Amino acid sequence: MIEGSIHSGKYSLDDNQKSLANSVQVINRSHNDDLKGKDIRIEVRIRELYILNNYVSNIEHLPGIIEMDVLDSFKMLTRRFERIDKSASHPSSTTISKGRIRTVSNTW
Repeated sequence: MIEGSIHSGKYSLDDNQKSLANSVQVINRSHNDDLKGKDIRIEVRIRELYILNNYVSNIEHLPGIIEMDVLDSFKMLTRRFERIDKSASHPSSTTISKGRIRTVSNTW
């Protein structure tokens, strides 16, 4: 349901988030589907990146909290994808070579 809301554009998203909205998957990793178990786990995934949130069932307004967390997790993942894309398109010019590190000690 939350996944469908993100796909449909129910929430206000920026351009990068809109482009990834159809890639988001919200997966219930709990042992029970009814959110009544002791350990509730909700995974938010975009391709190979994911965030796993844990909840306890006695939280007041649990469905609303999960919805807000899913949306926040989605936005965090889109920012991470944006940083990955930027680093891939602008590779660092720093090179690391294997060698010995020379230690200089000063005696006074």
